[in-house]
Amino acid sequence: MRLGALMGFLPPHAQVMDLAEQAKRYAGEGFDSLWAPHTIGRGFIIPDPFIALAVAATATKDIELGTAVVQLSLYQPVDLAHRIFSLMHQCGNRLTLGVGAGSTETDFLALERDYAKRFKTFNSTLARLRTLLVNGKDERANLTPWTAIAGGPPLLFGSWGAGVERAAKDFAGWIASAHYRTADQVIEALGRFRAAGGKRAIVSTIQLTADHDVGRTRDLLQRFADAGFDDAVVLFRPGSPSPAEVRALVK
Repeated sequence: MRLGALMGFLPPHAQVMDLAEQAKRYAGEGFDSLWAPHTIGRGFIIPDPFIALAVAATATKDIELGTAVVQLSLYQPVDLAHRIFSLMHQCGNRLTLGVGAGSTETDFLALERDYAKRFKTFNSTLARLRTLLVNGKDERANLTPWTAIAGGPPLLFGSWGAGVERAAKDFAGWIASAHYRTADQVIEALGRFRAAGGKRAIVSTIQLTADHDVGRTRDLLQRFADAGFDDAVVLFRPGSPSPAEVRALVK
């Protein structure tokens, strides 16, 4: 099982270049991937995912970079496709795009978007985004991407419920958040994903806190590995085991 880390969670007194140093540290400890979340208007700040990954792209080499996850319902599809192509020009095929409809109403309120219609908006945005990424244009916009990044990145679906089977059938993989689910729930959903023919499976947002000792972390990561997850993505909170200690737990 590959091990990744969520980046962008910085203390209130964070200084300029701390994000780049965080990316360098995780990469230097041997993490296989770096992931940027997408949150806005929740009473704390996390860098914009495309800016965060652009920073990581210039601060690291080779390591996979991904979003976990971009809330498509908050974007206009042409603007989003342009951001994706621009980011790919910095990191190339290192980029993996995790997408979702969104699950936190405050994000929608902050941008004056309709939370109740987020799934409908997600579907329409996704359809146009896919056309723009594959063709570089549609009947209303011509982005003319650089040849080296034409086609866009692989799309992974971050979802629960019926979205698990949809991730297996319509996407390159599935991102399961462990933030609000137990390990048993996450593993049960993985069984459904595999049964539906799903490929890459990532369990994300495994929060490591001050009371989460190395033994517990090792056991939890081993459970996910034994269940068949391809990747686990951890989130370091203040006082948690160090990146070096956690990285050493997954071979």
